[in-house]
Amino acid sequence: MNALPPLEAQDRPARLTVGVVGAGRVGPALAAALQLAGHRPVAVSGVSDASVRRAAELLPDVPLVPPAEVLARADLVLLTVPDDALADLVSGLAETGAVRPGQLLVHTSGRYGTAVLDPATRAGALPLALHPAMTFTGTAVDVQRLAGCSFGVTSPDELRMAAEALVIEMGGEPEWIAESARPLYHAALAIGANHLVTLVAQSMELLHEAGVQAPDRMLGPLLGAALDNALRSGDAALTGPVARGDAGTVAAHIAELRRHAPQSVAGYLAMARTTADRALVHGLLKPELAEDLLEVLADPGDGPGTTPGAPDASGPDPDAPGHGPEGGDR
Repeated sequence: MNALPPLEAQDRPARLTVGVVGAGRVGPALAAALQLAGHRPVAVSGVSDASVRRAAELLPDVPLVPPAEVLARADLVLLTVPDDALADLVSGLAETGAVRPGQLLVHTSGRYGTAVLDPATRAGALPLALHPAMTFTGTAVDVQRLAGCSFGVTSPDELRMAAEALVIEMGGEPEWIAESARPLYHAALAIGANHLVTLVAQSMELLHEAGVQAPDRMLGPLLGAALDNALRSGDAALTGPVARGDAGTVAAHIAELRRHAPQSVAGYLAMARTTADRALVHGLLKPELAEDLLEVLADPGDGPGTTPGAPDASGPDPDAPGHGPEGGDR
């Protein structure tokens, strides 16, 4: 006997009605992913013009209503507001009687676990914290990017199966995070993803200043390889003048940044110090080379171009260690 063909999403019976409070970049994408899994979005709230546009694009024909009305219509409510607004929103909804017993209340904050939902839990809601470890654009591409995306999940023990099922239905992979570990978990993601954007944008600006016509094309292969190496090998993937202990090169960098982009110096110094520390710990930076390097990084100097140990304005000494082919990998 031939197996029956799989049902398309529109042919499956809808299991949960879904509402979104806060039509930012995340909520509509998650609701759209749940719709593909057979659930039915029924209401969304949003105030700004951008929120209205996102909701219309990702959740067409779903009515825009106030937050309390979203809760009145939905079995599963996604609270996708900024972290700092979440606690007040939950308290307000609970105090006004908007929360219904047995209602699944899901927030997507990386910072919080389920404790922030306590006012709603006391009113009978079922609390879940499902944080997608993904950057969002507010467009349909976000739904595709959820495939294989890890979600930081925190839930009561009795709701673990429900949390896991929702994540899998959205195409994601659940990663269980203890309530007490949520701030550290979120800090780790911010360091890796948010700071990466800042570093790349800053690098592109500096390359443009240096006369590079296509900074994105130059950086793409380099950063792709660096990311792949780092994910595979961790600190063993470190390369460059800090890991090699090229104090003269680092001093030249600082001098040039002071001259052309002084706003970049603090970030360069902070990252170089951290890199030096990690390179030392993992045996990549030779202790005998670290002293001069750390001296260059320790003193911010008195003004543009005055970093101790920096070469003259004509540039680094081509005969200094590390500037010829013997300088190692780049």
